[in-house]
Amino acid sequence: MERVPVLDEPLKNLLGAATAKVMAEHLDLRTVGDLLHHYPRRYAERGELTALADLPLDEHVTVVAQVADARVLTFNKGGRGKGQRLEVTITDGSGRMQLVFFGRAVHFHQKELLPGRRGMFAGKVGVFNRKLQLTHPEYKLLDAESSDETVKAFANELLPIYPACKQLESWTIEQSVSIALDSLVATGWAGLADPLPPALREDRGLTDLPEALLKVHRPRTKANIEDARQRLKWDEAFVLQVALARRRFADTQLPAVARRPAPDGLLDAFDAKLPFTLTDGQRKVSKEIFDDLATEHPMHRLLQGEVGSGKTMVALRAMLAVVDTGGQAAMLAPTEVLAQQHHRSITEMMGELAEGGMLGGAEHATKVVLLTGSMGAAGRRQALLDLVTGEAGIVIGTHALIEDKVQFHDLGLVVVDEQHRFGVEQRDALRGKGKQPPHLLVMTATPIPRTVAMTVFGDLETSVLDQLPAGRSPIASHVVPAADKPHFLTRAWERVREEVENGHQAYVVCPRIGDDEDENGKGAKKKPSPEDEAEKRPPLAVVEIADQLTRGPLAGLRIEVLHGRMHPDDKDDVMRRFAAGEVDVLVATTVIEVGVNVPNATAMVIMDADRFGVSQLHQLRGRVGRGSAPGLCLLVTEMPEASPARQRLGAVASTLDGFELSRIDLEQRREGDVLGQAQSGVRSSLRMLTVIDDEEVIAAAREEATAVVLADPDLTDHPELRTALDALLDKEREEYLEKG
Repeated sequence: MERVPVLDEPLKNLLGAATAKVMAEHLDLRTVGDLLHHYPRRYAERGELTALADLPLDEHVTVVAQVADARVLTFNKGGRGKGQRLEVTITDGSGRMQLVFFGRAVHFHQKELLPGRRGMFAGKVGVFNRKLQLTHPEYKLLDAESSDETVKAFANELLPIYPACKQLESWTIEQSVSIALDSLVATGWAGLADPLPPALREDRGLTDLPEALLKVHRPRTKANIEDARQRLKWDEAFVLQVALARRRFADTQLPAVARRPAPDGLLDAFDAKLPFTLTDGQRKVSKEIFDDLATEHPMHRLLQGEVGSGKTMVALRAMLAVVDTGGQAAMLAPTEVLAQQHHRSITEMMGELAEGGMLGGAEHATKVVLLTGSMGAAGRRQALLDLVTGEAGIVIGTHALIEDKVQFHDLGLVVVDEQHRFGVEQRDALRGKGKQPPHLLVMTATPIPRTVAMTVFGDLETSVLDQLPAGRSPIASHVVPAADKPHFLTRAWERVREEVENGHQAYVVCPRIGDDEDENGKGAKKKPSPEDEAEKRPPLAVVEIADQLTRGPLAGLRIEVLHGRMHPDDKDDVMRRFAAGEVDVLVATTVIEVGVNVPNATAMVIMDADRFGVSQLHQLRGRVGRGSAPGLCLLVTEMPEASPARQRLGAVASTLDGFELSRIDLEQRREGDVLGQAQSGVRSSLRMLTVIDDEEVIAAAREEATAVVLADPDLTDHPELRTALDALLDKEREEYLEKG
């Protein structure tokens, strides 16, 4: 893995200060180990051409292609005379792209880039006149007119193409890797620590580390590449799973108060008044949670389930079980709207059981309090008092729960809703409020593929609710191509009107608020794609769309807006009136994405749907079809039919399977750093392993890692593994794992 001793030498000692500086600044490569773990993105064979059609916009790429034609064009420089540009078309046999050169170098490049010549071309992919192009690319010709050495080097070997940048082409990286390999071969790889235990390597038939590094950078056959990949994937998967296994082991050593629900207590009273039967899935998951709560070390469980699968009910029963033991439970929600929604729905479900200490409260009742940042001083003071005295068994709140002045009588369970919206530090701060570590239940409605759960949440046990409660209706989803077929958008508004006429309600979702303040792109959860940039149009906004609908296609209907910058009381009032059926159409930002439950809402129109991520669209869609009437979700976009954005929307419209969509989402975003790149700012620890495709390796590595850690928690008998682990877990990542 990274930075094991022999690989810890700074690159400046090997390559010189100038090259090392560029590698550090632009590719984050600082040591020999970093460089050798900077693997080729792909390999080109002599004579093979690259699939030009698949090139990513705005990325620096290296392509191997053949010159089809070249021509010099004269253009007017806008009052400053005439200029010349060279346009070279290169092809891979199925697709084409242009290389463009300007200025004095035009004639030099024209002599070099003759039709039929083949070469490597490196540059940033752009678009001009709807054609892919590289402007002033670097290139290296590979055909018979090159020197004998170049031809010989590329004639019989696979050509590694490295992730590169403008300042450093793939072939320069390849030369640097060769220097590093030669120096290590010369020393006989002395001091190279292999993180995989010899018995594991043997059992799994994996090649040793020096051979794997040679094969990945200097392959002679495709079988070489496969051998190397398999071995290097195991390095990454195994060391990562050892880190997570040690975290799980450490958790089992922590003390916690066992929480066993009292017979004939609050939980039994609640179950007795439920007007419906729990699903088999809810019963199964509840048992897993109650078994965990009954142990004397903290539960660390991830509860994932589709929108509407009944996670809140499962979490509430767990909270009631803890209250039965004299403890308290805290639910952390990402937004005030969601915290208020949870508070409202939980107090409604509990009825008189939520009226502890009040006239008319039931025998086993407790208090359920809400704590948010915008509460009035008196309400806040009372909530804090109820928590510190233990009067309130359940508290639901936002980040306000984390503040120092919030003290608990006996915090026994922390429930985190929509985990991905909280930083590690926030979760850790709330967990630190217990006298002993409280039990932890993390909930998410974003379905997570099994491999991601084993890596991103590898220190949590996982429960899945994949069964929808009775009464949920199907949701039909359709893409509305507003630019290609404006009459489709007209029909969309007619459908909304029809739903309202049938006694139902609708949401219209926009990526932006759109009042006078500069929003700096807030609201749109997804970075605009190059296609968006090409449009030069800001995302559609709540305020503007609400106005257009009121004066246009939905005139006469009761339309209200909801967004994050409204006063909390106003937000709550709008949501309450929408839930009561006093509002026909709610035009909102993504504040309604999670937790909002209005069974009478049957239609949703998502404007500029291409500006949202796949999982987010799936979450939004889950707000309709929550009652007995079928749901309708219309994804409005102006993106052209062939664009990746339209394909993404087509995927969302074609399936209601959240796990399938999360897979698509992951494939598009790639993994990032499973140890929390977004939260700790460090670069990815995964270079070879992909959590989408390598399920077998990850599952097997988890099994092997668990066995190693159980037998030797401190890794005393595995010094090389310990070294690799120290390299992987720099200070920031160590803290990330510690906080879970």
